[in-house]
Amino acid sequence: METTSGTLDEALLRLHTSGPEFSGYLSNHGPMAVEAMVRNGQARTVHRWLDTYAHKLEDVPAPQTRITDANWQEALGDPSRVTDWTRHFTGQVAERPWRELLAEWWPRLLPGIAGAATHPVIRVGHAVRSLLTEGEDDARIAEFAHALGYWAARHLLLPATVHPTGSATPAEALSALPRIPERGVTPLDGYAQLPATPGWLSTTESLHIPDAPEAAREGLTTLVRAATLNYADHGHGNGIMLVHAATAPNAVLRTLPALPRELWASSFAVAWAAASAITTLYAADTPRRAPDASTVAPEEVFARAVAHGNEHAIKFADTALDVAATSEDGDTRALSAALNAVELIDQEA
Repeated sequence: METTSGTLDEALLRLHTSGPEFSGYLSNHGPMAVEAMVRNGQARTVHRWLDTYAHKLEDVPAPQTRITDANWQEALGDPSRVTDWTRHFTGQVAERPWRELLAEWWPRLLPGIAGAATHPVIRVGHAVRSLLTEGEDDARIAEFAHALGYWAARHLLLPATVHPTGSATPAEALSALPRIPERGVTPLDGYAQLPATPGWLSTTESLHIPDAPEAAREGLTTLVRAATLNYADHGHGNGIMLVHAATAPNAVLRTLPALPRELWASSFAVAWAAASAITTLYAADTPRRAPDASTVAPEEVFARAVAHGNEHAIKFADTALDVAATSEDGDTRALSAALNAVELIDQEA
């Protein structure tokens, strides 16, 4: 990550003057996108991109009531309390190490991964990655508090409890998932269809979740890869929404090194439940060939996503580069998936 200019910190401080959502429910992707841009060698474009993106953002919502150890449960999942939550975590992280705060709140927040189409956990993943790779400073610690606050405010359980106990691999389970009957719906309306969608719960529970921490991390890595490659074939179902089937579990994967190892297996299980739900809601029924990336370098793929400008294309390219970096020599399917997002999102945006 580029470190000399302080571009990431400057961008985060700009973004913290705006709320986490706009137009009623759309997520402010700014903190996630700029972290990915700086991470992948595009720091010089951050402020220009942000100048355009910031026009759609809205002010920080007014606070309501202070959140305490006695009343936090009643405020969990209440989007009107987002500023209260941000202030709570800002105060907490000023008093103790951020890793300690994460270890306490991760098990509380993780079941609500579905909230705001998984954007809060993705924002946490970007915040944690910057802290782990760049170190601690005021702007990055503040972003961590904002990300946790957003997740607490948008905490949302899936309508069915998932207990994966099968033997399938992520790729096998992902390819066997059904589709909801009524397509083209919001995440909330789509989630509501999951319990009655034949085969969704049984297929989701067919995944094997190992108990050993390292095996769970390997399984989560395999899930991110499978979801990314699945986008290459099925992203035309919904070019924007399906990216989260890969970026949400990747956010969890990025957070694992900062978590106690005993939380890794449960983190894999919940990340899979979210990826399964999003795939069932938004993946196309039949595959379609993605663009050929065999002659395109990874940095060029990311540069194309940045030039495109859409925040989802940027974040998905960031995840695709993670997958490509661990792929066998000559395997460019993850990069093809990222180019597919650039084409599909251009059509939809």
